[in-house]
Amino acid sequence: MTTKYLTPEILTQRRLEAVRLRLDGHTVADTVAHTGLSAPTVSAAWKAFREGGWAAVPLRPRGRSAGQATRLNADTQHTLLAWLAEWPKDSGPAWSSRSLAEALDLQGHKVSTRAIDHWLQARDLKPEPLALNRLERKNNRLGRWYRQQVKPLLAEVRHAGGSVWQGGVRVAKPAEASPELPRFQLYLHGKRGVLYTRCLISPPRVEDYLALCQRLLDHSPGKTMVLVFHGAYFPAAPEIGRWLEQHPALRLLPHPVG
Repeated sequence: MTTKYLTPEILTQRRLEAVRLRLDGHTVADTVAHTGLSAPTVSAAWKAFREGGWAAVPLRPRGRSAGQATRLNADTQHTLLAWLAEWPKDSGPAWSSRSLAEALDLQGHKVSTRAIDHWLQARDLKPEPLALNRLERKNNRLGRWYRQQVKPLLAEVRHAGGSVWQGGVRVAKPAEASPELPRFQLYLHGKRGVLYTRCLISPPRVEDYLALCQRLLDHSPGKTMVLVFHGAYFPAAPEIGRWLEQHPALRLLPHPVG
C-alpha cells in the first residue's frame, strides 16, 4: 500500500503502531499487514525507536518553527524543575509532557510537548517502557517470571476491562546543563507509552510510593489495573503491602531484581 497520500498525522500514528507491534514480537511482514505501511517504512520507524526512543518515531516537520529553539529559556526551565519536584495539582498520576505544556500555557508561555520531550531526554528523564513481550521466549528467570506471573495477570486485567501500567524508580545521569536537577526519578508509562514523571532529591520514601499508587488509582477510579514496577524492593516496606490489601483494584507486580 502506498503511503504518499496519507497525512503526516496518520502516517505518524501508523509508525507508532508499527513500533508497538514490533515490541509485541510481530515480524516486519506481520506489521506491514497490520498497518498498511511498506517494509522499509516499518524498518525505518523501528530503527528510529531503537536509536531515539518514542520521541524519534513521529515524522519530524520539515524546517523549524520560528523561535522553537529559544522557547525553553532559563526562567521556563527553572519553572519546569520546580514543578517536577512536586506532584501536579491535576488528577494525573504525575507530570507528563502534555500536562507540563498545558501548565506553561496557563502562564502565557506556549511550548510544544515535543520541545518538553527533548528537554526531558537531554536530562536523562525519558526512560523507555520495558519490552516485556520480548521475555516470552527467554529461557531464564525473567522469561519464567513473564510467562508464569506477568502474562496471565495482564490477560486477566485486560479481560476485565482494566488497564496496564509500567513504572519504576531510577537515578538519572547528571547533566551539566541542569546540575541542580533532582536525580531520583519516579515514573510511569501509561497507554501508548505516555510517560509520567516526578523527580526527587533523595531516594523515594514509602510515602512517595504510596502517593504514586494512590494518584494512579485516582486517575482511573473504579478501574482494575496492574502496575509492573522496576527498581524497588517492596517486601522491605510492609506499609505498602498493607496499602495494597486495602486497595485490591491495583495489582502491583515488582520486576525481579537483576
